[in-house]
Amino acid sequence: MSIVSTSLLSADFSNLGKGAQSALTAGSDWLHFDVMDGVFVPNLTFGAPVLSALSNAVKAVYDVHLMIKNPHPYINQFAKAGADYITVHLESDGDTAAALDEIHAAGAKAGVSVKPNTDIKEIYPLLEKTDMVLIMTVEPGFGGQSFNENMLEKIAQLRNEIKSRGRDILIEVDGGINAETGAKCVQNGADVLVAGSYIYGAEDMAAAVASLRKEA
Repeated sequence: MSIVSTSLLSADFSNLGKGAQSALTAGSDWLHFDVMDGVFVPNLTFGAPVLSALSNAVKAVYDVHLMIKNPHPYINQFAKAGADYITVHLESDGDTAAALDEIHAAGAKAGVSVKPNTDIKEIYPLLEKTDMVLIMTVEPGFGGQSFNENMLEKIAQLRNEIKSRGRDILIEVDGGINAETGAKCVQNGADVLVAGSYIYGAEDMAAAVASLRKEA
């Protein structure tokens, strides 16, 4: 059964705590916390103080995705703020392998993410340091984009590589996820589905979360 990580990017920012709790009440397993710096991606979102306030108010598994140019100075901040998973981008500045080590040293699980145009083979050397790989099916920066079906082959390719290594690494997929696209991702080897507008835009959030699991 797939893990559902609800993206807070689609929540009502004026009442983020209530939005986070509503996703959990609807059955979400994790909360996906998108961090954007306006440089690596053309948008600005949350910082560590927001996560700290939120994690103190709403207990959950916080899945933090750092879409920032240089993640190194912020890893400890987000770990202390309550991040359970911290994912950095292969395409960001700095040493990705060192960033993964820093995440583990800070007490969180480490993820690495790739944009749609990045060859998935580029992360293979990092798999020994990785707990999760996040495959973006859209260009990161804004919610509500359409799913890119070309990414299904990338998911399947990565799943085969993980199996061949005998590793227990989660594959997370973000971008245009709904019941239909989520099912395709799981069929190709995905474990974690990130959905934002599909869940928060639904008349019945619980039904939307359930549909991600049912179709998968």
